[in-house]
Amino acid sequence: MNTYTFNLKLSTEPITDEHFQQLCALNPELKLETNSQGELIIMSPTGSNTGRRNSDLVGQFWYWNKQSKSGVVFDSSTGFTLPNSAKRSPDVSWITIDRWHSLTKEEQEGFAPIAPDFVLELKSPTDSLVTLQKKMEGYINNGVRLGWLINPQSKQVEIYQPGKAKELLEHPNTIANNDILPGLVVELDAIWE
Repeated sequence: MNTYTFNLKLSTEPITDEHFQQLCALNPELKLETNSQGELIIMSPTGSNTGRRNSDLVGQFWYWNKQSKSGVVFDSSTGFTLPNSAKRSPDVSWITIDRWHSLTKEEQEGFAPIAPDFVLELKSPTDSLVTLQKKMEGYINNGVRLGWLINPQSKQVEIYQPGKAKELLEHPNTIANNDILPGLVVELDAIWE
């Protein structure tokens, strides 16, 4: 078994795009993001049950998108550079096919400089609900058209859209939005288990 150690020099300076990409490349096992001030955010891996739930959600989105061919689905390891310069990795995200193809191949290979059309965050038991709610508001303020925050512990879904008050659903069996995600119906029974 190999043991690795590293020294992390904390700085008040924002991390540059180049350093962030290098840090991600050197530490693929870490989930890293930055906020709009360029401050590094290190997130712990999820527990097995959260990983199971997230895989179920990604699978439902993937299957729907395979049928509709309307966009591109991304999992939680995908980072995007938002208009406010934050680098975020939603648990599930989706971009329309036209918007995705408007990016250069180089932009698609890196932390694509685009706000997804849709984002989903799945709360794990160790996540702060307030922090995730602020993250969802940040997505909407940066051009995301629809966001779902799923909280398995309380069996609630918070729905975020620009210009609308946050909507709260209590223990729904399914969730859908035909305006942004036509024909998609996400089943939540396995998420509530």
